[in-house]
Order: sequence, then structure tokens, then C-alpha cells
Amino acid sequence: MTGAPHARFDIPEAGIGRVTIDRPDRLGAYTPRMCGEILDALRTVRLDDTIRVLVLTGTGRGFCTGGDVSPDAGFDEHLSHQIGRARELREDAHAVVTALYRLDKPVICAVNGIAVNGGLAFALCCDIRIAAASARFGNTSTRAGLLPDEGGAWLFPRIMGYEKAYRMVALSEIYDAQTALELGLATEVVPDEHLERRSLELARDLAAGPPLALRAVKSMMRRALESTLDSSLGDAQQAVLWVGPSADAQEGKAAFLEKRSPRFSGH
Repeated sequence: MTGAPHARFDIPEAGIGRVTIDRPDRLGAYTPRMCGEILDALRTVRLDDTIRVLVLTGTGRGFCTGGDVSPDAGFDEHLSHQIGRARELREDAHAVVTALYRLDKPVICAVNGIAVNGGLAFALCCDIRIAAASARFGNTSTRAGLLPDEGGAWLFPRIMGYEKAYRMVALSEIYDAQTALELGLATEVVPDEHLERRSLELARDLAAGPPLALRAVKSMMRRALESTLDSSLGDAQQAVLWVGPSADAQEGKAAFLEKRSPRFSGH
């Protein structure tokens, strides 16, 4: 495929993968090409055990503002048709949301700018969201008579609660970073110039942690959101059988007793 990528993947440090949405001229609006590039990167992260944590970020003033509606975006020319729209969602935005949410490694979203509509859904699929002070969060789909159809209707109430999520969508509200922090849309807010440093610092800490335990904890907590207490306790039993005998668990115990930092191998 010719032209510059819409999303770039790199490994800034050992153990850390990074996906950068790189369409600053379109405020990070996604295209079919971008979604494919993100999915390729997520597949690499999922299969490569040397990558222990992922950072998702953007460039310029926008993280991601949802789908690109311009004629040259690359969506199906019959996108307005109901069947075409459903297919595009399933194969592009929905596939990214599913892959991000299901990735069992820690994912940090470094929100560099505007994150609205599908872009906010992408961010909320991540485990931790570090926001630049200038970042903005919200959903404006109903302003155009559209819907939060990229996962927002499921994600927003789980993060914000129903009433706040409904208000945001119904009134097409956009919030500054501090308000987003108060609503739970952001985990932490930092000065713009510190965003990359802080996201890599946190990624470094996670990459130094026990990979098996962190993956198991994430899977357990994700499933617990949709299950009963008994089911969650059953998941815990299964996870203990997997993680408990691991070399990392033995190393963690030894390091604690020897009063030193553990050296986790992922085994």
C-alpha cells in the first residue's frame, strides 16, 4: 500500500510496544487502512511475549475523532447503505475495539489531544489513560443525528455510569482533561510536554512486573465485569493453578524474602 501509514508501530524500549495514530491533519480520524494497521500491530503484540505492555497514542492536536467521513477516506462507496455500514463497522472500528479490549497485556493510552466518538471508545478499551492537559474527551455523534456505534454505548456507561454517559451522548458534550479525570474517562492528567515521558515511565514499570500475573489479573477483572461473584472466584481458582507454579511466582517470593527487586522472566 502506497503512502505514509495512518498508524505506526514501534518498540521504543525493550518490552514496550507502541502504536501511534498518525493523521494529524485529520485529528486522528480513523480509516479502513488505519484500522488494518492497528490490528496488525495488536496481532504482533499478542503473539510476541517479549512485548509486555502496549502504549497507544496519537500525534498533533487529535488522538482520534472517530471515523473519517471525507470522500477520500477509503470507506465503501455504498457506506450510506445499511448493510455496507454494518460491514464497515464490523471489519474496521468494531474489530479494533474488540482486539484492544481483549488484549490480555497491559495497555496504556497516552491521550495527546481530542478523543471523541470512536476515538473515545478506542481509549476506553485501554487499561490506563494518561491525558495531556490539553486533551479533550466526549461524544458528538448525536449532533449529526448518528449513534455511539463504535462500542461507546457499551463502554461509556461502564466507565461513567449510565446517567453521566447518557448526558454526554444526548447533549454531545466535550470535556476538558480535568473534567474527564473526575468522570473516570482519564486516569491521570499531565502537562502536555510530559505525556510521552510519563506514559513510557508507567509502561516501563508495568514491563518490569510479572507478565503472567498481570495478564491473568487483567483477564480476571475484565471477565468479572460481566460475571457473578461465584464465576469470578472460579476464574481465580483457574488462574492460581496457572500462575502459582510459575518461575515468576517463585522469583517473587524469593525476592521478597531476600529484600531485593524481583527479576521476572515471563515463565
